[in-house]
Amino acid sequence: MTWLALGGAIMFEVVGTSLLQASQQFTKPWATAGMAACYGMAFYLLSLALRSIPVGLAYAIWSGLGVVLISLIGMFVFKQKLDLPAVIGLVLIVCGVIVINVFSKAVSH
Repeated sequence: MTWLALGGAIMFEVVGTSLLQASQQFTKPWATAGMAACYGMAFYLLSLALRSIPVGLAYAIWSGLGVVLISLIGMFVFKQKLDLPAVIGLVLIVCGVIVINVFSKAVSH
């Protein structure tokens, strides 16, 4: 359940950030309300994951995967472009998350 909570936190954070973009600086009420609800749920689920995952590791996974996913949404939904250094940086983030999950003894599996 811990990993499902963390996965849910990541998904709600990504949807919330997408809605933040869609809210057009809080001028779209429905997008703004959805963003607030998604962020609230993301932090609630993250708090559940913190019951058994150390905060630094949970946050690294949460923020790392969130950055990669929101970058992909930015590319495909909002038509934002990524240059080669940005792509390399995102690949390094994914590699870091993999290293943490596969090799760190601090992560409870």
